[in-house]
Amino acid sequence: MIVGVPDETAADETRVALTPPVAKKLVGRDVAVCIASGAGEGSDWSDDDYRDVGCDVVEDRETVFERADVICQVRGLAANEGEPMDPYREGQIVVGTLGPFDLEDESYDELADRQVSAFALELMPRISRAQSMDVLSSMASIGGYKAALVAAEQLPKLFPLEMTAAGTVRPAEVFVIGAGVAGLKAIATAERLGASVKGYDIRLEVKQEVESLGADFVELDLETEGSGDDEGYAVEMGEEFYEQQRKQLSQVVPESDVVITTAAIPGAPAPELVSTEMIEGMDDGSVIVDLSAPTGGNCEPTVAGETVEHEGVTIFGPTNLPATVSHTASQLFANNLYNFLDHLLDEGELDLDTDDEIVDSTLLTHDGRIRRPHEDGGEEAAEDGAEADDGDGEPTEGEADA
Repeated sequence: MIVGVPDETAADETRVALTPPVAKKLVGRDVAVCIASGAGEGSDWSDDDYRDVGCDVVEDRETVFERADVICQVRGLAANEGEPMDPYREGQIVVGTLGPFDLEDESYDELADRQVSAFALELMPRISRAQSMDVLSSMASIGGYKAALVAAEQLPKLFPLEMTAAGTVRPAEVFVIGAGVAGLKAIATAERLGASVKGYDIRLEVKQEVESLGADFVELDLETEGSGDDEGYAVEMGEEFYEQQRKQLSQVVPESDVVITTAAIPGAPAPELVSTEMIEGMDDGSVIVDLSAPTGGNCEPTVAGETVEHEGVTIFGPTNLPATVSHTASQLFANNLYNFLDHLLDEGELDLDTDDEIVDSTLLTHDGRIRRPHEDGGEEAAEDGAEADDGDGEPTEGEADA
C-alpha cells in the first residue's frame, strides 16, 4: 500500500498532512509513503527530512495522485474552498478535512463515480477511543492559543497586573465566549499571560472546566435545556433565545478589553452574539478575535479573513489560525491522521468496516455509493440508483432532522 501526501494548494495553508516522524512509523509498518517535493516546507520539514525516514519524494503533486492508494490531505474537497477537485483516481482512498457540510451534490456524484472512499475527519465521533484521531480538537486548541496571543499583541495594554515604581498597572479584562476546546485554550493562555479572565458558554456543565483554569464563569439567566447534543456540541437555538442572550451579554462585553468568541454549531451559521451596540460600548483600543469568522462570525461587524475597525475597536476575523503555528499544528494533525490509519490498518492494507462507528461516522462515499453520515437519513443511493446499504447487505433508511 502506498500513502501519498500532495502539497496543499490553499494560499493560506502551511500545514502538511504527514510529518517525517509519523511517516517513519508508517514506513516501519511496510507502508510506502510518497510525498510531493516541498510539501513540508511551510511547516519547516525539508525534502531531505522525508527522504531520511524512507519516503519517496516526487517532483509534482500529480505524481502523488497517480501512484498513491491512500491520499492524505490537510484540506481537500470543500475544505479547500475555491479550488477544483483534485485528480483522485478510481478506487482511491482520501483522508483529511474535507468540508462535508459544504460539499456540493456534484462533488458527491463525482466521488461516487470514481469509486473514491472519502473520509472526512471533521466527522470523527466524540467517543473515548477516537480522541486520539480528533483533528478538530487538536486544531481548535491551537486556534484558541493563538487567538489569545493575537489579542495580547494588538491590545495597547499589558495583560498582567504589574506593580512598579512608576505605578500599578491593572490586568486586562478578557472575556471568552464559548468554552469548547478553543475557548478553554484561549482562557488558559490569557490566564498564563496574567489577564483577568471571564468565560461563558451556553452549556452550564462546562462551568467547572472554566473555573479550574482560574477564570470566572459568567452565568446568564437563560433556559439552556437542550443546548447541547449527545456528543457535547452546542446546537442551534431559537432567535428568541439569542435575543435574550445578547441582551444579557451586553452587560459584560462593554466592560472587557478583549473579547474572544468561539461559539460555533456544526453545519450551521455561527450564532450572532455580539452586536455593534455592545462593541460601541467598549473602550477605544479594545480587541475582538472572532474564531467563528469562517461560518459568519459571532460578532455583527466580523468579516472572514479580514481585520476591521469599528468605533475604535479592532475586530479580527481569522479563518486559519492553526496554519500560523504550522510546525506544531502539522505534528498534531499528522498524529491524529496516523492514529486513524492505524485503526484501519490490517496487515498493510486498510480495512473499511462500516460496522465500526469510527468508519461509519466519517466515510462520505464508498464503493460508488454516497453515504452522507453527517446527515440524518443515512446512506443514499449513488447516481446509478442502487440502494445504499449499511455494510451488512441490508438497505438502510432514516429520518432527516438536519
